[in-house]
Amino acid sequence: MSILYLLIPLSLILLGLAVWAFFWAVRNDQFEDLEGPAHRILFDDDDNDLPPEARPERRDSGAPPRDDHDKDA
Repeated sequence: MSILYLLIPLSLILLGLAVWAFFWAVRNDQFEDLEGPAHRILFDDDDNDLPPEARPERRDSGAPPRDDHDKDA
């Protein structure tokens, strides 16, 4: 029975942390775009495989995006 004196305050502290984390996420727009990642997975963007420094170079050079999956075997 004496363990309840420890577990009840501990559970209230954890609940408070969870509520704080939820409101922090809402305030920092973590839930702003819920459908974007679900649609983004449908497109084959090989530019995402490049390091961020090389992306503008490819875009400015006019080279078509790589497509390694459509090569004839």
